[in-house]
Amino acid sequence: MLQALEHNEPKDFDFIIGDWQVKHRRLKDILSGAQEWIEFDGQSSTVKTLGGFGNVEDNHLHMPNESVRAKAIRSYNSQTNEWSIWWLDGRNPTAMDTPVVGQFSNGVGRFYADEVYNGVPIKVRFVWDSTNPEMPTWQQAFSKDGGETWEVNWKMEFTRVQ
Repeated sequence: MLQALEHNEPKDFDFIIGDWQVKHRRLKDILSGAQEWIEFDGQSSTVKTLGGFGNVEDNHLHMPNESVRAKAIRSYNSQTNEWSIWWLDGRNPTAMDTPVVGQFSNGVGRFYADEVYNGVPIKVRFVWDSTNPEMPTWQQAFSKDGGETWEVNWKMEFTRVQ
């Protein structure tokens, strides 16, 4: 059953609704200065929830050594005009990552959080680029210096499934 949408629901993530093939590139060793990338394929499928004030993205990642299921859960705060994005990894089904929070401007969304990676306090940044809605991209970057410099460690390119 489809959920009725609210008349004033945000449109920021409309570009990602539907089914996608995904090309992933991830740094093999994060925050080490290494430049070796691992490439793998995946699929994602996103549906609206919360009357359009949220969405859920179901992911299947075909990593070199394992197949991983995960979800991105997004909700919109109409008072701040910001989205929160949580990541739920099927390998650790009892914990969601700290949400990144941010908003879109001119088709590019930037979202940030404070997190700990391997015992080190870091800043996390997600960048969604929907300027080409038929081939959107996403990337994740970490910063060990409070956001002065960023290391991009994961990139995704989406191709719509017809």
